[in-house]
Amino acid sequence: MKIRVSIIEDDAPLRAIFVEWLRQAEGLEFVGEYPDAESALQRIAGDRPDVVLSDINLPKLNGIECVRRLKPQMPATQFMMLTVYEDTDKIFDALAAGATGYLLKQTTREELLAAVRDVMVGGSPMTSNIARKVVQSFQRQPAAEPDTALSPREWEILDLLARGYLYKEIAAKLGIAEPTVNSFVRRIYEKLHVHSRAQAVAKYLGQRQP
Repeated sequence: MKIRVSIIEDDAPLRAIFVEWLRQAEGLEFVGEYPDAESALQRIAGDRPDVVLSDINLPKLNGIECVRRLKPQMPATQFMMLTVYEDTDKIFDALAAGATGYLLKQTTREELLAAVRDVMVGGSPMTSNIARKVVQSFQRQPAAEPDTALSPREWEILDLLARGYLYKEIAAKLGIAEPTVNSFVRRIYEKLHVHSRAQAVAKYLGQRQP
């Protein structure tokens, strides 16, 4: 089964490059392109995409708000931001809105296609320097409320989740059973009052949830 991909990008020449990459990629099926958030909000659900690549700096409604509105309509679709922005606020605003990955536009063809495939098997692909910013933010560990304080093991698992590890990979890395990882994740979500990996990362960093 091919991975169906749509793209939201206002830069026509750049969009054409990405579209060509997707059309030529084995195992991927390009299904739609949109120059702005407004047209995507109207029609992209009809593409039935598995993955949506979205720019942030769109002409009117920005890409983060576009994803925020689309995610409830398309809960099974994976959204990846494809942008020039590297600042932490943009990264975690996008994650909180429902994005699963965050790539910079200078990403190579091979990296982009690998990210599309990775996000479909549970990964959270990020350009390396973006991932570094996430890790650095974790290392600053803001104080938690006493009734929601995470244990050292829970912090460790949350860090690995933010870095894109799958549950089975976390289990192997920490030397514990996968069902144990599931139990830890459930407790993390309960303590942080969230329902997804993206919300947990954003809440951990003190970001306001939608």
